Amino acid sequence: MDVDSDLTIARLEAQPKPLSILKAPPIAASYNDRIRPLLDAVDKLRNLQIMQEGIQLPTIVVVGDQSSGKSSVLESLAGISLPRGQGICTRVPLIMRLRDRRQDEIPKLHLEFKGKIVDVDDEDDINDAIVTATDEIAGSGKGISNVPLTLVVKKDGVPDLTMVDLPGITRVPVQGQPENIYEQISAMIMEYIRPEETIILNVVSATVDFSTCESIRMSQMVDKTRKRTLAVVTKADKAPEGLLEKVTADDVNIGLGYVCVRNRIGDESYEEARLEEAKLFDTHPLLCKIDKSIVGVPVLAQKLMQIQATIMAKCLPDIVKKIDDKLNAKVAELNRMPKNLSSVAEAVTAFMQIMGSAKESLGKVLLKGEFDEHPDEKKMHCTARLVEMLNEYYDELRNCPENDPRTNFLVEELEVLKEAKRIRLPNFIAHTAFLTLLQRKVKAVSSKPLSFGARAWDYIGWVVIRELTRHSENYPQLQYRTKRAASNLINKMREKTTNTMMEIVEMEKLTDYTCNPEYQLEWSKLMTQQYDFMQVINDDYRSTNMVLDGIGQVDVRHLRNDKQLVQEAFDLKMRMTAYWKIVLRRFVDSMALHLPFCVHNLVNRDMEKEIVGELIGPNGGGGIQSMLGEAPSAAAKREKLSMSIKLLGESKEVVAKIMDRIATDGDYRV
Repeated sequence: MDVDSDLTIARLEAQPKPLSILKAPPIAASYNDRIRPLLDAVDKLRNLQIMQEGIQLPTIVVVGDQSSGKSSVLESLAGISLPRGQGICTRVPLIMRLRDRRQDEIPKLHLEFKGKIVDVDDEDDINDAIVTATDEIAGSGKGISNVPLTLVVKKDGVPDLTMVDLPGITRVPVQGQPENIYEQISAMIMEYIRPEETIILNVVSATVDFSTCESIRMSQMVDKTRKRTLAVVTKADKAPEGLLEKVTADDVNIGLGYVCVRNRIGDESYEEARLEEAKLFDTHPLLCKIDKSIVGVPVLAQKLMQIQATIMAKCLPDIVKKIDDKLNAKVAELNRMPKNLSSVAEAVTAFMQIMGSAKESLGKVLLKGEFDEHPDEKKMHCTARLVEMLNEYYDELRNCPENDPRTNFLVEELEVLKEAKRIRLPNFIAHTAFLTLLQRKVKAVSSKPLSFGARAWDYIGWVVIRELTRHSENYPQLQYRTKRAASNLINKMREKTTNTMMEIVEMEKLTDYTCNPEYQLEWSKLMTQQYDFMQVINDDYRSTNMVLDGIGQVDVRHLRNDKQLVQEAFDLKMRMTAYWKIVLRRFVDSMALHLPFCVHNLVNRDMEKEIVGELIGPNGGGGIQSMLGEAPSAAAKREKLSMSIKLLGESKEVVAKIMDRIATDGDYRV
């Protein structure tokens, strides 16, 4: 059975007998004693501030527009007077912990805030005590604070309830209030009512249109199923006309229904107020028509206790699981933290462990293509990213303007052939002409291998420093030196790549050679177009636009003036076109071989050597010794984890006791 179903059952079952006008019975008369330990356990968790660990507790949160009668409702439930007056009376979250006094208990009335307890000896003094505590928390002005104040009431006849009363909603700030008071109150209310574990007790006045109530609007924003909101209609005696229709029509769709109540008036005692309330709903010609199961403060108390018990029993197993999960996670995180180092030997051992783990991580992401340490961070999937970079590099080489074979088609070839003339047999391609063209083309793209190498090492350097930083995060001084050493090493590797690529560029300029059979095949294929090409050149009446495979569409009009050399120039162009593909691939292939080789040496040899040199060198500044003593950030993290573990451990003990009791007594749902 889900929570919604349980709460619906609670709504149906919580129907006490009609109030008698002759006697005012104790509000908590028939509450199941087995629920008290469950409520106390949840309150202990609340006192431990388990919610700061992200574990939500089942809570009844009281909201309402300003002047809706919210304070009167809470006074009637608690049997004590709360602060009243113009403007906002409740300026902090007021946690009201009400307990029906058992025979073996003494009455108790005290406040808890900021880690201290303030006893209140007389009920008449509670109003002043709350005001004083509120001023201490939120200041003596009219501003609000999110720091809670707890009021503990243990007396005869009150219901066993824990509720959180929030400031009333006001749109217009009065003198002394901040201009954004509405935004502050709204944010506080939304923070409290948003969790699914929260039951919203929405206090509305019978004198207003329910659909215009801001508190109703806020409830509807977070309670989409309308299954965790209960409405209390106050001031029924002030606006009895049409109230029956309002609560039965339910135009604003309140899932847990309505309870209509009469506010205490003037100097009435709480006993007198309840008797007058019973009389009102029994004898008033309009109000007596309202079903007795939804009128009166006792009915409200019974409904709240029923709903509270149901939601607590339902949420408890999930709370137990969350506490266990978070406790295990915090303990594991604390155990992963390095221990405090007290000797140089321990520091050296820790350093070697850091280097070992960093080398392993870098080997995975940079060499092996294993991403288990960064499954969702694609930038750390380094082998895949490097392949993408190489593919982009190849596309950049092929598509650069210098490599467009259609530009000034055969003009450069004709120029070079004319300057390469010598006394020799005809029909021989001059090697110097080919080499001259090759050198020009290589020079035109010579900056691209160098710029790609720089980009590649920028990325690799980022990965290396990222992993070294991650593995040395608990030792800031060591972290600084390892990052500096890694940066120096990356600069050396970048320079090495630059020198290697420059050598490759010079080699390509010096020698035109390949054993790749694709060159001969490609050249032969391209030369099959020579006959058609010469036909266009020699026939002045044919169109000068033609499409050549491997070249594209070209205009050959300008070539008809050099018919003697144009056939040789065509041959030279096709040879260069076939060979240039080989050259570009060699640029990429050489980089593809060079980078992994350098990265392999960096990870497995050079990195550790460079870092050790940085630590023990003349500028090391006692790098190993600096690891002794814990960094402030690590110490703060250790303390925070220890506090969380302590809190969760105590919480686990609390829920373990109540779970044992449930196992013995059975289900606590009523």
